[in-house]
Amino acid sequence: MTSIARFDLKLDPQDKDLLSRAATLMGTTMAGFVRSAAKEKAQSLLDQESRVTLSRRDFAAFNTAIAGAFNPNAALQKALASVAKVPRA
Repeated sequence: MTSIARFDLKLDPQDKDLLSRAATLMGTTMAGFVRSAAKEKAQSLLDQESRVTLSRRDFAAFNTAIAGAFNPNAALQKALASVAKVPRA
């Protein structure tokens, strides 16, 4: 892998030992272990933040709204009628 950016990290000895032992168990370097763990955590956080979470009440209201018949409002009905009058080539 070609390095294109550098990120330095200062650790206390206990944290460094913890990461070193975990990296050894995974069969990788400390840098590889930290890079992998950071990417995993970042992706998880970004995935979580991109979801919309609704309460049961809000979900029920949303579900009812999309399950019902669609009735266009007056402005949409007018727009649809005007488009229907345009001659097609």
